[in-house]
Amino acid sequence: MEQLNETARKIELVIFDVDGVLTDGSLFIGDDGQEYKAFNSKDGHGIRMLQECGVGAAILTGRQSEVVRHRTRDLGIELVMQGYRDKRPAFEALLKETGLTPEVIAYVGDDVVDLPVMKQVGLAIAVADAHPMVLEHADWVTRAAGGRGAARDVCEFLMRARGVLDEKLASYL
Repeated sequence: MEQLNETARKIELVIFDVDGVLTDGSLFIGDDGQEYKAFNSKDGHGIRMLQECGVGAAILTGRQSEVVRHRTRDLGIELVMQGYRDKRPAFEALLKETGLTPEVIAYVGDDVVDLPVMKQVGLAIAVADAHPMVLEHADWVTRAAGGRGAARDVCEFLMRARGVLDEKLASYL
């Protein structure tokens, strides 16, 4: 566990998948083709707190969605890569854009399409209800399922590893 915490302390950027991580994986599509997604507000607040502690957040998703654009803008997430079924090229572009090395990046995924990037980063994280292969290759697994607090688990885990979680939470008292 100490090795895991040491790795977590070094993380400078967390990349979140969307469907199955920030949502429960359900896709609601209206008759007009409009797509709807349900996001967890506690996950969102966790991401905001993490960013306030100096850890960046990015989105890397296989689908293209205006809903994701709206949500990421609301959360202040500027690194948003959408429409990448093969996530490797997007990950390479993120590395170039940020100048970061894979060792200081965490990736949160839920399905096999996430594995190619998860295998490259310093900290591979799976949500509790991830595909068995993803769980097998994860360094850490959230307690909560995707869209049900998993992102908040990740954020609090990283803040705890950095020694800032208690102080951050105490600021609300």
